[in-house]
Amino acid sequence: MFEVKKNNNSNKTIRMPEELIERLQALADKNDISFNQLVVQCCEYALKHINKI
Repeated sequence: MFEVKKNNNSNKTIRMPEELIERLQALADKNDISFNQLVVQCCEYALKHINKI
C-alpha cells in the first residue's frame, strides 16, 4: 500500500569559508546532486567515522 512520508528536515544557517563552498559545489555539480545533499552526506559520513580515528 502506498504511504506518503514526510521528511523531518529543518533549516539551519551555517558559515563556511568561500573556498570550501566552491569545492563542495564543484563536487556536487560533478556528481549531479544538490549542494545540500552533498553536505548532508559529508556530515553523515564524518559522524559515522569520527570514532574510528
